[in-house]
Amino acid sequence: MACYSRWVNFAQLLFPDFSLILIGYLVCRFTPLNRPVWTQVEQLVYFLFFPVLLFQSILKSPLDIGTAGNLVGAGWALGLGGIALAYSVPYWPGLQGHFAARQHAASAQVAFRFNSFIGLALADKLAGAPGVAVMALLIGVIVPLMNVGAVWPMARHGQRGFVRELVRNPLIIATASGLIANLAGLRIPDWLEPSVSRIGGASLALGLMAAGAGMQLGALNHAKLLGVALLSIKHLLMPLLALGLTQAFGLNPVQTTILLMFSALPTASSCYVLAARMGYDGAYVAALVTVSTLLGMLSLPLALGMLRTW
Repeated sequence: MACYSRWVNFAQLLFPDFSLILIGYLVCRFTPLNRPVWTQVEQLVYFLFFPVLLFQSILKSPLDIGTAGNLVGAGWALGLGGIALAYSVPYWPGLQGHFAARQHAASAQVAFRFNSFIGLALADKLAGAPGVAVMALLIGVIVPLMNVGAVWPMARHGQRGFVRELVRNPLIIATASGLIANLAGLRIPDWLEPSVSRIGGASLALGLMAAGAGMQLGALNHAKLLGVALLSIKHLLMPLLALGLTQAFGLNPVQTTILLMFSALPTASSCYVLAARMGYDGAYVAALVTVSTLLGMLSLPLALGMLRTW
């Protein structure tokens, strides 16, 4: 009964953010504000609003290099573990020959990438400004790793490079700038702080609604077993790995909470954009993103529930 009560409490905590995802889905499907509109919203949030939020979150929070080092180590270990598990799927017993190598190359990213919009929104709910700062730092150190892990299989199969895409990533630029400015002792002027804060707040609401607008289920039949394996890594194995890493790296309570939440986040909504842009089966990846978003409603409360029972 106690475990059920904790799950209900976490579900209630997460409901406002998932309700925005649902609103985005309904608005996209049943109003004139259809997919082309939300594609533009995603671009605005990804290239302007969200980088501003990351920059502000990192700049306004003092960095303890020693403590942050443990968090960075745990984050990288979690990211590398997820990438290794995703890459290993073709070698799992019973899966050989059930899907094409190109299909795996395009969809492997689903197993380890994460929805930053949902993550920052929940970090604020769970731990306030310190939680947002921890989440922003995790995003900054893991986004480059995740991008390399996502692009490498497709670049290898499609003979396309990925260095240019990595160095132009707005999230990497914003995080690096925030870290440099923080270490240099710079701060956002008081007269500019309200405008920056409002941009950051808008990024969370619009990002969550855009995640809902991008949901679709039509292409799941393209490779069912592959999808099951990748989603199992994302929503089961990653939280279990994160739980062990919080102990191994001696994370403090806020860092532990955010890392567990981070591990159970739905996959990035931009997975299907990347796959389609590189000439792969974007529809199948979009279907996996949709299922991952729905599974996140279960895996997030369960992952946070482990925090109370550990």
